[in-house]
Amino acid sequence: MFGLVLGVLFATTATVVSSSPPPHPLDPLSPVELTAVRSAVLASPLVPDRPINFHYVGLDEPDKGDVLSHAYSSHGRQPTLPRRAFVVARAGGQTHELRVDVSNASAATVLSHNVHHGAGFPRFTVDEQVAAALLPYKYPPFLESVRRHGLDVGDVTCGLFPSGWFGGGGGTAKPTRARLAKLQCFVTTAASVNLDARPVEGITLVVDLDKMAIVGYKDRVVVPVPQAEGTDYRAETVGPPFNGPAVAPGVVVQPHGTGVHIDGRIVRWANWEFHVGFDMRSSTIISLASVHDADAGRRRQVLYRGFVSEIFVPYMDPEEEWYFHTFMDAGEYGIGVSSLPLQPGSDCPANAVFMDAYHTGADGKPVKAKNVICVFERYAGEVAWRHTEATLPGPMITEVRPDVTLVVRTVVSAGNYDYIFDWEFKTVGSIKCVVSLSGILEMKATSYTHVDQIKEDTHGTLLAANTVGVYHDHFITYHLDLDVDGTNNSFLKNTINRMRNTGNPATGGANTPRKSYWTVNREVAEREEDGQINVNGAPAELLFVNPGKTTKVGNEVGYRLIPAGATATSLLSDDDYPQRRASYTKKQVWVTPYNKSEKWVTGLYAEQSTGDDNLAAWSRKNRSIKDKDIVLWYTVGLHHIPYQEDFPVMPTVSSTFELRPSNFFERNPLIRMRPPNANSPNCSCHV
Repeated sequence: MFGLVLGVLFATTATVVSSSPPPHPLDPLSPVELTAVRSAVLASPLVPDRPINFHYVGLDEPDKGDVLSHAYSSHGRQPTLPRRAFVVARAGGQTHELRVDVSNASAATVLSHNVHHGAGFPRFTVDEQVAAALLPYKYPPFLESVRRHGLDVGDVTCGLFPSGWFGGGGGTAKPTRARLAKLQCFVTTAASVNLDARPVEGITLVVDLDKMAIVGYKDRVVVPVPQAEGTDYRAETVGPPFNGPAVAPGVVVQPHGTGVHIDGRIVRWANWEFHVGFDMRSSTIISLASVHDADAGRRRQVLYRGFVSEIFVPYMDPEEEWYFHTFMDAGEYGIGVSSLPLQPGSDCPANAVFMDAYHTGADGKPVKAKNVICVFERYAGEVAWRHTEATLPGPMITEVRPDVTLVVRTVVSAGNYDYIFDWEFKTVGSIKCVVSLSGILEMKATSYTHVDQIKEDTHGTLLAANTVGVYHDHFITYHLDLDVDGTNNSFLKNTINRMRNTGNPATGGANTPRKSYWTVNREVAEREEDGQINVNGAPAELLFVNPGKTTKVGNEVGYRLIPAGATATSLLSDDDYPQRRASYTKKQVWVTPYNKSEKWVTGLYAEQSTGDDNLAAWSRKNRSIKDKDIVLWYTVGLHHIPYQEDFPVMPTVSSTFELRPSNFFERNPLIRMRPPNANSPNCSCHV
């Protein structure tokens, strides 16, 4: 099973197989494969222009049926599947899409090529962001504005912002829009590295990224840059002496060792087995998650593929410098590229095992992302199940089992915000997804120093002198390809209905004094429009069932979605341009038939997208979803009204949802869980 985590740390190491077998079909591309992809693209006559900038290189995963045959082969020998890459590159002002076979990395071959002529552009590369940020320092109007604002140009740093889409172009016709983005600037000095708290309000530059030139400039208003005092968050600046509450450091003990076994990128723990992948757009990918059913004596499928598809963050300030702040972090920047090294002992506990990943730079060369994923067992004093029976004669009977879980964690630093993504696997068969927000607010400089001075809508909260935390939303959308005990599933709503007791058994009532009760109405979704749910509406249980599999007493085996916490939906008008791009945010739940090409909820090209290629657009086909291979899209939504406690750095705020077995097992799968060892060490450490 698993090592019981107690209150003190002994050194433990997960079992990691270090041999180099052939890659798993869903393994991310290796450095050797990424290098081969680059060579094949550079050598191809299909992309004659130079330079070639690589915006996306990811695994072109094999067909799902082939992957499932590989994973669940009962013949002992697993089939060898091709290794292919999907590439999005820019050259000569065009967006090229290529598929490259790297099954033999020494002879990689371009299999297909297409030039994208529709709306939208690929994500910004890091090189583009750096090059664009340097342009203002050679632009005389900007230098003059900096002096006019009373600033030293050496203290000013600029960042690249997507310009969004506000009409024009789009559709399937060749877009007339240039690949434009915007630059805005901040002050950072030795006194504070918190540049987000010190914006240079009023200056906006427009950059043509293909020409890498400034093509537009505005210096609209002059307001004071907030002072550095009180904005820095570094330990050496904040203290010592540290005046926060003293917290005793916690450590972990696993007297019987760890229960985590990692073979390549396959993780086995307790009754779970799954694959951990990585993508430069979506970051961590959980695939082929299956749970062992001890009573049935076999592994059973739960989740084929799950990942964060997009993070949409629109700000609520309509003014010139802010209206376009409507970020799509995965599609515009890449949250995999933004996944940074985790800090042992802080981001992840001491019993964590770390995984590296690779993505490509703009030149197509592999970039190592070290320690961007950690895996660890967690015991936080939770209870898996318990019961005390005191009514029987004789001694009191008490049975308790501790709840130990396995966590796969990634931290994404998407500009000013940090997102902590946890996939938590429970021995009861649940998968709990936790998204936690921290980091730094986007702040607006203002002339106000006290709320009594404010006479109009400032579109945010005054957090400190000359500093407004702007209202905004967070919508984090997960792509969850559930395969509950097989690929053909149905989505159903168990709606709770209040009933009046008629007193007549023939009509479902009873001849008793009860006046009311509630019952459940079962409704199976036939088509996509039936699978679009606002969970804040009528109370309902949302289930994914396999109509071809039943328990011994006849219930369809299933998993249910349990939303918790942040379930906000978008309040923007349907005709507002950011809402058209993210039209799926009006509902938290969408269910679609599986389609290998439908991975990104905002479409393949999110940067300057128009909403013509997104989840809502696909769902207008209203395809059948009953007894099909179906996909759940779930959005965690949060309206963020900043408060002073969010300044200068934001305390972590978390929200969760859970995929929990529902009639999946014949009984509680933990009934035979081993009781805790009463002789396990219980010690304290003194430093």
